[in-house]
Amino acid sequence: MDFFEAQARAKKRTSRLVALFALAVIGTIVAGYFMTLLGLRNVHRYQSIRGSRYRDAAEYQPENRELWQPRVFFAVTLGTLVVVGGASLVKWQEFSAGGSAVAESVGGRAIDPHTTELGERRLLNVVEEMSIAAGIPTPAVFVLDGEPGINAFAAGLTTSDAVVTVTRGALDKLSRDELQGVIGHEFSHILNGDMKLNLELSSLIFGILVIGLAGRGILWAMTRGRIRGDGKNSGGVIIAAGAVGLMLLILGYVGYFFGKLIQAAVSRQREFLADASSVQFTRNPGGITGALKKIGGYALGSSLESHKSSTIGHFFFAQAFESNFGGLWATHPPLTERIRAIDPQFDGQMFNPPEKVDVAHESFRTAGYAPGAVRPPPIPKIANPPVLNPVAIVATIGTLAPANIAHAENLLAAVPPRLRDAARSPTEAPVLLYGLLLDGDAAMLERQRGIVATKAGPDARRILGELEPVLRSLGPEHKLPLLQLAAPALRNLPPTALAPFLDTLDELVHADGRISTFEFALQKILTRSLALGEKPGTATVQIYSFNAVVDEINVVLSALAHTASNPGVDAGAAFTAGAEQLKLLDGRLALLAPAACDFVRLDAALDKLATASGPIKQRLLVACAHVVGADGTILIAEAELLRAISAALDCPMPPLLAAA
Repeated sequence: MDFFEAQARAKKRTSRLVALFALAVIGTIVAGYFMTLLGLRNVHRYQSIRGSRYRDAAEYQPENRELWQPRVFFAVTLGTLVVVGGASLVKWQEFSAGGSAVAESVGGRAIDPHTTELGERRLLNVVEEMSIAAGIPTPAVFVLDGEPGINAFAAGLTTSDAVVTVTRGALDKLSRDELQGVIGHEFSHILNGDMKLNLELSSLIFGILVIGLAGRGILWAMTRGRIRGDGKNSGGVIIAAGAVGLMLLILGYVGYFFGKLIQAAVSRQREFLADASSVQFTRNPGGITGALKKIGGYALGSSLESHKSSTIGHFFFAQAFESNFGGLWATHPPLTERIRAIDPQFDGQMFNPPEKVDVAHESFRTAGYAPGAVRPPPIPKIANPPVLNPVAIVATIGTLAPANIAHAENLLAAVPPRLRDAARSPTEAPVLLYGLLLDGDAAMLERQRGIVATKAGPDARRILGELEPVLRSLGPEHKLPLLQLAAPALRNLPPTALAPFLDTLDELVHADGRISTFEFALQKILTRSLALGEKPGTATVQIYSFNAVVDEINVVLSALAHTASNPGVDAGAAFTAGAEQLKLLDGRLALLAPAACDFVRLDAALDKLATASGPIKQRLLVACAHVVGADGTILIAEAELLRAISAALDCPMPPLLAAA
């Protein structure tokens, strides 16, 4: 799976989706126009028969039988566009609050990072391992407590505001292998750009549905006597209201019908890709197929009891609600097709539950059925990871290779439990990041402690004192993974606490009058992640030409070249190795002096490049990888800066095995 190709495919799917829905809206407008003509003629005919005083004032007389009436057509068009566009925009604004808003809207409960419940603890571990392996901030994790079926979904606009939500049934019934297969499937949606497409689908369909809901509301008001006329015109008012309500109801639900067909067709194709990606990530086909077989074997399967989730049914791992119209609205392929796509030898035999539950009278929870899953043996660790070449480095972006998952397990296993607990705590996570910036010099260390005590308070200073002895045993390769683990806790900081935290962090970075590569990487990754987590809708593409970002590319490559401290290769040679990968800018790039590409200028350059298109980012990262790999090795400082650049461009890069 290529990250940049996946993003390009997602963009093309979005364009096709918009085109299809545009056709659906055009069809709704045309149908609405003819229904409006018919309705006007019937109303006018009724007024003629009744001898209404409004007959002469009517703009369209009953004898007017022309099919083309521009004023009616434009009125219908404007009304339809306002309703559909306005409703879609309102729904999109709701979704733009981020993945957590989606999870909470369907009854999701955020899992306490310090939970001692075994199923929740196992789920958090799987999500953390995959996040570190993929190089993205750890998503917030939610559980649907009232759902005994087996299901899950990922939601969000970017990797920085993503959430992973699973049902209680998935926690209770799946083994660790199977749970990892399901989470791998959801991470595919996160990395492939499917989450944003899901939200766009839901917003557009809701816009069309609102027309039908408006018609249903009018008819409901009539049945309750809320709409009535006065005197001899009461009959005309009621008939007109009924005609309008019925017309809107038919139009809205016809458009909704075809919108759901489009949604289902798009969703089914993406599920096959996500299944294949999960197998590619875990190298364990039995994990995801085992989960699918359990869905097929249990009576409740993947169905959801609460209809709060009905509007996002296409988000889920498996079919969440019964499909209408003979499966035309099915958001997921049949289980047997999904299993055979992974295991062609599948004999059709689903999982046979050891205990039966009468779902007509009781749930799995009331029946007390919660089998304990045995953790399978860990993935074998890689003793001597290979040195990565530049092309391979960029190829890891947006992927979850088994080697990276094994490497993530090793990294997390080496992190002291006290630091992992601190990373999950909204109170201690900021202090943990302060600790990552502590200097080795005694005088500077004491000054930094004073900064924490003054700006963050005595409680922060006390916590820092508790963490310091443990932090001294931490290897440099574990620091950025800890930042990833702390992402959910930091995103939950209130604005009143976030600003002082970032201010304290900045003062610690500048305490010694210089900025190290790690300090820049930590600040850049953190601020970008928090900015997108708070306002995910700000991640937009504005630049499509290399010519518009020549200066910024020059700054990035020069900064990387000067970071390469191996005496075997000078900065000029490293810069040239990267510049040669950008043929369109041949002769326009030149190594800058260190002062002209310092971290202040690099920060500004990355902010502008973050709005560039995918192809520009891809070629730039290929060039960056050639700069750091010019001498055949990758130092930790180079790896940190390269990952910071990649994160600033919203291209998640896993930890570099060679650097570790």
